[in-house]
Amino acid sequence: MSPPVERDRTSSPGERGRPGPLPELRGHGLRLRPWDPESRADVEVWLRGLTDPEFRRWNTPFRPITDTDSARESLRRCARYDADGTGASFRIADAGSGTALGHIGVNDMHPLLLRGTVGYWVLPEARGRGVAGRALLLAAHWALTERGLHRLELNHALGHEASCRVAERCGFRHEGTMRGAIFEAGRHDAFRDAHLHARLATDPEPGPGTVTATAAP
Repeated sequence: MSPPVERDRTSSPGERGRPGPLPELRGHGLRLRPWDPESRADVEVWLRGLTDPEFRRWNTPFRPITDTDSARESLRRCARYDADGTGASFRIADAGSGTALGHIGVNDMHPLLLRGTVGYWVLPEARGRGVAGRALLLAAHWALTERGLHRLELNHALGHEASCRVAERCGFRHEGTMRGAIFEAGRHDAFRDAHLHARLATDPEPGPGTVTATAAP
């Protein structure tokens, strides 16, 4: 079993299953904290991650993010979702050095169905070190225990084998292929298929030994 998620004692997440200020999560050599849209450093990391060619190969943001202003506005939207309890966006950093490594978010959280969708990306220089898997273990544990979700879904474009391996190693079972479910790369007028994975709160929790180094933007 994975060790319990360590939470920063200065945070106040509120009652289990109810929205409150996002906690800081620590474990598996990582530190996850909420993004700060007013931090120049956070905005620069966000912009770099969402304009990376490998990220754009597999993901197409709903709104174009091309410069500092659009990146900051995107982070402000994330902060609003964090505040109303429908989302939780975390900056992934190395626990020792504090170096930014990427992003993981729990999105579209439904208050009645207790369901959410998880997504992540890793900066180019941090790939191949198991960052995505370790962050997914942390965020999923929090979402399915302290946040009180029952079902956590993860989908990725068909053919993204690295993301598929991360999902399965972190206990997200492959449930099938969703036809025409996400945008084609760089387009909002064409669609492609996606793999659907999911993990339930009642599923066994994978241990940290299941996560190995892999590249997953």
